[in-house]
Amino acid sequence: MKLADLAVLAGVSTSTVSRALTGHSSVNVQTRERIQALAREHDVRPNQLARNLRLQSTGAIGLVLPLGHARTQHLTDPFFLSLLGFLADLLVERGYDILLSRVIPDSDDWLDRLVDSGRIDGLLLVGQSDQTATIERVAARYRPLVVWGANRAGQQHLTIGSDNIEGGRLAARHFIDQGRRRLMFVGDPLPPEFADRWAGFAAAAAQAEGVSCELLASAMMPEAVHAAVAARLGQGGAPDAIFAASDVAAISVLRALSEAGLDVPGSTAVIGYDDVTIAAQISPPLTTIRQDLATGAGLMVDRLMQRIAGEDARSAIVPPSLIRRQSA
Repeated sequence: MKLADLAVLAGVSTSTVSRALTGHSSVNVQTRERIQALAREHDVRPNQLARNLRLQSTGAIGLVLPLGHARTQHLTDPFFLSLLGFLADLLVERGYDILLSRVIPDSDDWLDRLVDSGRIDGLLLVGQSDQTATIERVAARYRPLVVWGANRAGQQHLTIGSDNIEGGRLAARHFIDQGRRRLMFVGDPLPPEFADRWAGFAAAAAQAEGVSCELLASAMMPEAVHAAVAARLGQGGAPDAIFAASDVAAISVLRALSEAGLDVPGSTAVIGYDDVTIAAQISPPLTTIRQDLATGAGLMVDRLMQRIAGEDARSAIVPPSLIRRQSA
């Protein structure tokens, strides 16, 4: 059955049927509900593609993980899975399809190709990686772009993210309050979020008397973190507190400490970052800095919808919190 046939049954014009099926407010509620009931009865559905073309909308949002600094990182990482899950649920609830991709930048125009593809109404990026310059350039011309990541003064692109500097401070203060004096940060200090975690951690350590703070730079893949920590422990003079740049990295730290015969938290305390689900399940349960991903995802989607609607929207920072468990 076509819309014209449904119009005859309903005793209205074809254009009224079309507006009623798309929920247009110009059709009164009673007429709209009667037409929609007839459409369900006769399995009549509006042509979504035609409607999207008419509205100059694709009905889809891009959800992208850019991997410039960590090309072997996967979407199965617990942190990414958690955030992507929150974002996907919110987008589906708002009636959008999702175009999910893991991008390894192969040229300076990788982001241009995404936003100019004509396949999406807006784009959510999960992380800045080492692509800040590219994101800045594209954000200057493409408004419906929201990034989960670190915020820098004067930047063009809109970000939602954890206060990573404060997260680093929370970790250091917790160690210092426990009487720990030989602190270490393990992770990649180059991506903006990790750089801020290291900066906050080091600053808090520097303010405490008699406290040393060491940086053990490592790629963020589990085996790379494990190898780096194992090698460092083999040199002697083990730290009595280790702050890992993520929970996944912290799990590798725990494995290396166990293999070296060091007790956690007796000899060395460990704190991670993110509070992924597995953090509470490992042995010992991991003390960590929690990112409020539910709140963050909600802010990302709300800000993106504002930008799509042509409204102004600004960056936001989500406060982190210390989750105390047995590892520290």
